[in-house]
Amino acid sequence: MEEIALTPVSYLVLGEIARRGSATPYDLKVGVAGSVGHFWSFPHAQLYKEPPRLAAAGLLEEEREEGGRHRRVFRITEAGRRRFEQWLARSDAGRTELRDPGLLRLAFGDLAQPQDVTRLAREQADAHRVQLAVYQRLAALPPREIVWSLRQTLELGLAYEKLAVDFWDGVAHDPRIVARSHDPAPDRADPPTAGSSTAPPSATPARRGRRKAAGGSAGGAAATPGA
Repeated sequence: MEEIALTPVSYLVLGEIARRGSATPYDLKVGVAGSVGHFWSFPHAQLYKEPPRLAAAGLLEEEREEGGRHRRVFRITEAGRRRFEQWLARSDAGRTELRDPGLLRLAFGDLAQPQDVTRLAREQADAHRVQLAVYQRLAALPPREIVWSLRQTLELGLAYEKLAVDFWDGVAHDPRIVARSHDPAPDRADPPTAGSSTAPPSATPARRGRRKAAGGSAGGAAATPGA
């Protein structure tokens, strides 16, 4: 059977099914939402498309229920377990990407109104407080309800959300932003709008007068050679 390329979602599906013993796509959706879905986001539709693809490649085996809703139940094969274990044993750590829309907007905060930056910071701090509360509820569950490896990822999630709350609270109260909000002088000159009568500096009346005078002198000299 031809070996197929596997994606992070492929390994997620193999790992979840290996841990559970068997799972339907719906089981995967619910399980992932309550575990790795907190730090690895992707379209849930992939959890319905990926198991059949892995089964066609011999990495999963599929069994369809004869009665009821005819659910599709998947189990990992020996070939699938080998591919999954090879992925776990890989040494390439990769580079962590922090794709945060709020952080991207903050990067251009010098071009924004101070009150908009403050509002962004407060909204971000509130959002991280909500997520922190979710993690705290998970951390309070009995040890038997969360395997040790997922609890380790939860510890990092707790630390990150606490750091994010402190960071955005600090931005919201940054004295530089507060000072800008009370400064009547603009930080930058606004470009002239279309149709504006404002002339560029090189076309001011004083400069036009000097250019005319200079032109007149030159013309006079040319008209009286040898004078």
